Amino acid sequence: MPLNGSAPVRIARPSRDLAAAERFWTRGLGLEVLFRKEAAAAEDGPGAEYGLLMLGWRDAGWHLELADCPDDPVRPSPTDEDLLVVYLDGPVSPELLRALEENGGKRVAARNAYWDTWGVTVEDPDGYRLVLCTRQWSNAGE
Repeated sequence: MPLNGSAPVRIARPSRDLAAAERFWTRGLGLEVLFRKEAAAAEDGPGAEYGLLMLGWRDAGWHLELADCPDDPVRPSPTDEDLLVVYLDGPVSPELLRALEENGGKRVAARNAYWDTWGVTVEDPDGYRLVLCTRQWSNAGE
């Protein structure tokens, strides 16, 4: 596959609680579980000690990979600028916000006021930020 705009993207992050993360991203945002693997003993092969949860929309060119290594955990350390932005090209529905909050999300003020003007910011259970942007996507950076 050529390296261009159609190349698939995986966003990999540590998670402290894969079950809580799954609720937020699936029941809250509506992503699907694309793959799941429970942690096993390290001697079972490379990466076996990691629990993995891959989430996304099947027709998207990207997905989230959330990982947890119970025997040697890496705790998430997101900043206020670690954002995953979804462009809605319209208003954020109250039902979507309610679903995110009921499934472990917390609405927060954005560090950059741009995102408060053009959307809503919600922290996931690991502290990473999801921005639901009311604007239409523009690759010109507007």
